[in-house]
Amino acid sequence: MTKRTIDPWGWGEKTNSAQAVEVTQVEGTLYCSGQVAIDTNGMPSNADMRSQLSQTIQNLEQLIGESGYECKNIVRLNIYTTSTQDFFTTCMDVYVPFLQKHGIKQATTLLEMKGLFATLTVELEATVVK
Repeated sequence: MTKRTIDPWGWGEKTNSAQAVEVTQVEGTLYCSGQVAIDTNGMPSNADMRSQLSQTIQNLEQLIGESGYECKNIVRLNIYTTSTQDFFTTCMDVYVPFLQKHGIKQATTLLEMKGLFATLTVELEATVVK
């Protein structure tokens, strides 16, 4: 698998993402359903968004790993949240280190939603290749 990121504008380097990702010679593609802060018993978290994001990332890492893929090969990562303002003010110190830890440079979309399931405030949806 070969991955190339495209950022035609200089400001793109400051977004912790890429404007586009090209992937060639792919062996497989994993389309992950949106992952949220749900525990092993299926109970949604009622913690703050920052804590929920930490659990969501752990769940996503586990799903990708158990599927035989690697987080470093995430090519698209969509973020759904009940408040983009809260995400930017309370979660970047969790989100950016996750990207850096795995060397992820992905295409991304951030959407504010009226609501998510139960008490959830953030959801991550990934596409991973190998």
